[in-house]
Amino acid sequence: MSKEMISTKESLNIAEMMRAYDFTPETIQTINNEKLLPAGLVRRLQKCYPQYSQFSKQKDPLFKGKTHYSGLNGFREILQVLKANGVELDNIKEREFFLEVYRFMATKHILNTIDWSNYKNDPNYYLVFPQPDMINKADVQRYLDADSDEERRKVVEAYQLKTNPHDGKQKLNKPFFYNEEGQIEILEGSQHKYPPIKLILDAGTQNCFAFCTYCFRHAQVRGDEDMFVQHDINQVHKYLKKHKEVTDILITGGDAGYISYRRLKEYLIPILEDDELLHIRTLRIGSRAITFHPEHLLTDQFKEILELLRMTVENGIQVVWMSHTSTPREILNPGAIAAIQRLKKYGIKVKSQSPIMNTISLYKDENGKVDVNRSAQNWIDLGNILAMVGIGFHSMYCARPTGEHHHFTAPLADITKVFNKVYRSLASINRPSRYITMTSSAGKTSLMGTTEIDGEKVFVLKFNEARNMEWMDRVYFAEYDEQENTIEKLKPYKTDKYFYEEELEEIEGRLEEALKKESLKMANHD
Repeated sequence: MSKEMISTKESLNIAEMMRAYDFTPETIQTINNEKLLPAGLVRRLQKCYPQYSQFSKQKDPLFKGKTHYSGLNGFREILQVLKANGVELDNIKEREFFLEVYRFMATKHILNTIDWSNYKNDPNYYLVFPQPDMINKADVQRYLDADSDEERRKVVEAYQLKTNPHDGKQKLNKPFFYNEEGQIEILEGSQHKYPPIKLILDAGTQNCFAFCTYCFRHAQVRGDEDMFVQHDINQVHKYLKKHKEVTDILITGGDAGYISYRRLKEYLIPILEDDELLHIRTLRIGSRAITFHPEHLLTDQFKEILELLRMTVENGIQVVWMSHTSTPREILNPGAIAAIQRLKKYGIKVKSQSPIMNTISLYKDENGKVDVNRSAQNWIDLGNILAMVGIGFHSMYCARPTGEHHHFTAPLADITKVFNKVYRSLASINRPSRYITMTSSAGKTSLMGTTEIDGEKVFVLKFNEARNMEWMDRVYFAEYDEQENTIEKLKPYKTDKYFYEEELEEIEGRLEEALKKESLKMANHD
């Protein structure tokens, strides 16, 4: 068979796979014009990983036309489509309680990546669909027993108070500075916890393309009163000029893929043109658009953002699209691959960081125990696929103690076994760039593994980011525990406190006092 015949055959398959996802004519035109689905890459991915691949789908998509399904109405609309196609979910009211507490959003794309003939074994289903056992039975029963919408609303609001939306004392991370008039300015939509990196939760990024059931920032997407929202961009630049230690800015949310060209340009042009901002080296964009709504990245309108980011790269600022991919099924489809290719064509680096979550990327055996081999294989395969498509494997991390943490987490002892197998199975260049971590107020703690001291098994811990970055220089130990699922709750080995605890209390106390004092000044000034 000639090369020309192979090329024609591959092109026909690519045309068919695009139809299976109900791509718009604009998306198809972009993919074809910019050659974003290289036949050789698609063929290799398909042949290497047929168990995950969604390139050969022949069925018409169940979800057509409408891009987003949100809230109770959107959820119920999805149920109607599924029922019309012979799929009926159970325990609807229990699921609706979850989505009223945390909100619901799903895209046509992610819905069409789910294998609805076998959805109970599809990780994408668990990624966006609430399950009836996520919230404890007592609170679920209160919701089910409510006699009116008003009573149900009260149950929902009462439960929202239990969801711990700002774990790790995030409110203490709000930065502030004194302006030229000597007045205090608190950046209400920013966080600056670690010296080199400043987070910006922009006013335009307070939504997601789809909501993860394990969401760590549900205060943002459900619109809590104490959510982080950065309105004033000029304020960010003023702060950065006073903090030369900051090299990286991370625009996040919600989803930073929502940011408009106008807003992004307001952030970037001063950084490119003002010599007082030469210390900024990297722009990170935290987004799941690649896996939740790749068509957003394939529009003509998004091209102006790509051109702006290419100009940023050409001016010596590294641009990194921080994706979040937990399973091969999320990216082995034509939309995700095309979106990745387009970002790379404009000089944008793509990296992936994602939590290891029960039912999504961490699996149990028939006895309810962590299946180490199956769980590790998911991440091993993902690591190799990320390498094939040119994505850097930045990190795996433990579920943060927020939301329905009990449902998604597993014992640290088992997670360590999974991670160790992943780490030793991947080539060094394809491994995660850090050991598995968990975030707390103190910082990001790496669980490096286990060792023995005087015949006793212990966990070995090390900060990879901390409120005091000098803490990163020390390895320390915690008692080995077969059941504990939170690093912060591990007991120090042969000591009452970890080496950093007293200083952490002092730091937290100073920050809390300063923010209270400055907030009061601002209130009096107003």
